[in-house]
Amino acid sequence: MHYEIIRRWLDETPTTALSVKRREAEFLFRRTGVTFSVYAEGGDRERLIPFDIIPRVLDFAEWQQLSRGLKQRVRAINEFIRDVYHSRQILRAGHIPPELVLHNEAFCAEMQGFDPPQGVYVHIAGIDIVRTGPGGFVVLEDNCRTPSGVSYMLENREAMMRLFPDLFARHRIAPVSHYPEDLLDTLKSVAPPNCKSDPVVALLTPGSFNSAYYEHSFLADEMGVELVEGPDLFVDDNVVFTRTTKGPKRVDVIYRRIDDGYLDPLTFRPDSAIGTPGLFNAYRAGNLTLANGVGTGIADDKSIYPYVPRMIRFYLGEEPILENVQTWCCWDGDDLAYVLDRLPELVVKEARGSGGYGMLIGPQATKTELADFAARLRARPGDYIAQPTLALSTCPTLVDAGIAPRHVDLRPFVLSGGKEIRIVPGGLTRVALREGSLVVNSSQGGGTKDTWVLEG
Repeated sequence: MHYEIIRRWLDETPTTALSVKRREAEFLFRRTGVTFSVYAEGGDRERLIPFDIIPRVLDFAEWQQLSRGLKQRVRAINEFIRDVYHSRQILRAGHIPPELVLHNEAFCAEMQGFDPPQGVYVHIAGIDIVRTGPGGFVVLEDNCRTPSGVSYMLENREAMMRLFPDLFARHRIAPVSHYPEDLLDTLKSVAPPNCKSDPVVALLTPGSFNSAYYEHSFLADEMGVELVEGPDLFVDDNVVFTRTTKGPKRVDVIYRRIDDGYLDPLTFRPDSAIGTPGLFNAYRAGNLTLANGVGTGIADDKSIYPYVPRMIRFYLGEEPILENVQTWCCWDGDDLAYVLDRLPELVVKEARGSGGYGMLIGPQATKTELADFAARLRARPGDYIAQPTLALSTCPTLVDAGIAPRHVDLRPFVLSGGKEIRIVPGGLTRVALREGSLVVNSSQGGGTKDTWVLEG
């Protein structure tokens, strides 16, 4: 059993010594500045992300299976996005209701008929995975716009290697430190066809008030690329340049951490002060690659999620390696009736929600909350999906009372380039630190763990 190494380690380590190491970890994170903001509290509440020093462990065989399933899923998602902006075969075949796609606010009409370089739309995907029992892993959510959290994965590993070097020396743990190099290679591999030299990559951030700004600056630094904001760029004759002390410098690939609507005030929201005028025209002209592509949000909308297994069968002719969580679509009359009848047993989510906000966990809700959510469902059923309350797997976690089980999920990061799909072994394990809680989001009191994949 792969967790035997953790059991032995915990048996030989006093809880007091673990508590000391936890304080050292907090000091390391504070010194490094590993923080996030909570918008619900004003957007300026900088917090250290809670970090648990007891790692999550996966054996190599289960990681290989998981990796195959993730690659299959991302291939199908890329095919789906290409299809809905071109011939829409999957809609014509009746596998997905057209209104869910064409009337979806994430659908970008400006992308119709456009082919991005190498045909890749989702260059960086964060797929949320949960283990619900002996049957293995299932997919909880697809993040195809601007998935975050990879910096925490890297910083967690760095902290663990500093805190417990002897533990790493005794075991063969697959490395993750090469992720920034893989990311840069992936971005360069999808450079536009009009790129005339070694592709120049930049990371576009909304600025220092964004909740994930630490990650933006961290990744730019690790890749050795410029961290830019919208006003740092300008477009001349459909070519993008960044202003430097040595004069304008052409940019070929932008890893953008800005939502579609704010990218270009000439094409999307005219009130955007964080985008760059003309950016989308440069993209359409073939002089720029945007990662992820514009309009990819159509694939991570929760109303589209239930249809991903159909995408895999339709585009790839394969059976899904990773299954979805059973999902009821509240816009369907029968499903809505089922959900309303069993609301105290289910988890209800906004189709376009994120961060653990706007959701109902039936078994933990009050009668007033249940009645309020039932009214919302009746008023706007198309805005919600429902799922069973999952018996998420737990991992040993260091809490104030000692070591206790806490629920976890896993977000592996999948990189799709011009020639290959890569995944660093493991990903970001998020942990619900509150006893009994199923919500792992940091904005809702969750924390993170290092994720170990044991080699061979």
